[in-house]
Amino acid sequence: MGRRERDRAPPVNFPARPRSALGPSGGGSRRGTGQLPRRSLFIGVGLLPLVVAGCGTRGAEDAPVTEDEDLLQEHGFADADAQEIIDQLEALPVAERPQNLIASVTPTSLQLSDDAGREAELPLPPDQFYLSVAPFVEATHECAFHSLTTCRGELRSREISVSVVDNSSGEILEDGTHTTHDNGFVGFWLPRGITADLTCALEDVTGTASISTQAEDDLTCLTSLQLT
Repeated sequence: MGRRERDRAPPVNFPARPRSALGPSGGGSRRGTGQLPRRSLFIGVGLLPLVVAGCGTRGAEDAPVTEDEDLLQEHGFADADAQEIIDQLEALPVAERPQNLIASVTPTSLQLSDDAGREAELPLPPDQFYLSVAPFVEATHECAFHSLTTCRGELRSREISVSVVDNSSGEILEDGTHTTHDNGFVGFWLPRGITADLTCALEDVTGTASISTQAEDDLTCLTSLQLT
């Protein structure tokens, strides 16, 4: 497996956000649109002092899928597949996330490593793509591939309305209310091979981003979706 990196960056100031009139309860809206870059990004810019992030930036490589049984056993993943591990780690309170484990999601696999130098790589379902989303109002960080143990978003444990609409077919893939996890993210398992519009709304602010699940360098960590 390739390298995993975590950056730290000093906080920066974001411009005051405009107010708009939309929320889950209805009304008109102004939509902030975030365009997703297709190549890997560096990380760690634009954080408030209490928002600390560390995300993967390595490319999706054609490495063989491997399993270190000791690593999986020690962290309680011996009988779990990639989807089960991702869902479990994403939902953990931040204080309970393992400090000695890095778990990164690429478009094709879950990559695990620990401080003992052990590594494992588990394939994602062939027909599904995992996208973790951290909508924000004032502070964010840049990220390419989601780190389940170190990524942090601004809006922790907040109820947001989410819709995902397939650009080709117009099919509504997601439409409902979700509560962001303790890390400020909410994850979605989406069909592979699509482009779509993802919209999030929180109270009187909303934002929309274009997403893709087609390529091996598509992002699994969406942090550019600002709510305005």
